[in-house]
Amino acid sequence: MDASSRGHAKTSGPGITAAPGTNRPRPAGHDGGLTTGAVARLLGVAPTTLRSWERRYGIGPAEREGGRHRRWTSGDVELLMRMCDFTSAGLPPAEAARAALAAAPGAGGAPPGAVGETRPAPARPSTAPGALPVGRGRTEARGLARAAVRLDARAVEDQLARAIDRHGLVAAWDEVIMPTLNAVGRRWESSGERYVEVEHLLSWHVSTALRRAAVGPPPARGAAVSLLACAPDENHTLPLEALTAGLTQRGLPVRMFGAALPVDALEEAARRTGPAGIVLWSQGRSTASRPLAQRIASIEWGVRGARAAPTVVLAGPGWAGNQPEGVLRPTSLAEALALLSALASR
Repeated sequence: MDASSRGHAKTSGPGITAAPGTNRPRPAGHDGGLTTGAVARLLGVAPTTLRSWERRYGIGPAEREGGRHRRWTSGDVELLMRMCDFTSAGLPPAEAARAALAAAPGAGGAPPGAVGETRPAPARPSTAPGALPVGRGRTEARGLARAAVRLDARAVEDQLARAIDRHGLVAAWDEVIMPTLNAVGRRWESSGERYVEVEHLLSWHVSTALRRAAVGPPPARGAAVSLLACAPDENHTLPLEALTAGLTQRGLPVRMFGAALPVDALEEAARRTGPAGIVLWSQGRSTASRPLAQRIASIEWGVRGARAAPTVVLAGPGWAGNQPEGVLRPTSLAEALALLSALASR
């Protein structure tokens, strides 16, 4: 294993409205106009990005104060926000600018099918500054990556919820969330300490979206519990959070212990709950060890002569080539869900 519907409350308040289908607030009535810095803070982008959009795509203020200083009217800001919405939906900046201009009042409306297709076209590489390549991920992964790089929390939240609602948990995880997480991780590794804030913001919102998706029927009577934990010294929990949400949606009992669980604590939890399966996640080889897996596999409970043992499931890339014989190792979220579902129903 490698790496439910919910409504969106519209933001409202004095002078602020929310655009249809998004949580992004819309400013109303900036009579005197806003400075470039104020607009950049409102959108969560750098002022240099706004200047680049004006230079490259003609998305700029209609008026200038004293002939030089930019003053963005409410209409100008609406156009920028519309462009951000299109980029969050996965369009490259140049196409997003054309779509935003076409959708402006009096421009004849947005191009048909520009946004919101059920099955978007394959992603095309982008050469925009700061763009993150998301490989074979859905078009939504490109939009999610751009929103994360902009530190646009509202857009990240919207994109995650929409992907899960539209495609289901497994497809959203495999084709939107994981490609984006991998792209951010690769950029972080290749650029020193840059993009740490992007990864942290994206990870926090992914965790929140997975918890919100963890809604399902009450566990069936007699279904055996699954225990999920990271190996000691392992702190990457998101794949286990996705597995927890998937099991919960299926009405299967699960106990999620999160990051870096001491092995003694996992043994005690197994003896107290009598699980059908124990999933141990390891992201890297440094946190995966054969003796650890063998120790977990030796756990037993029950009275003498009638002891039982769980099925041990090793998940994550850290276990590649390092698992004992007889221990299961699923390579996808769907495979792990199917395996644990079968174990729970025995």
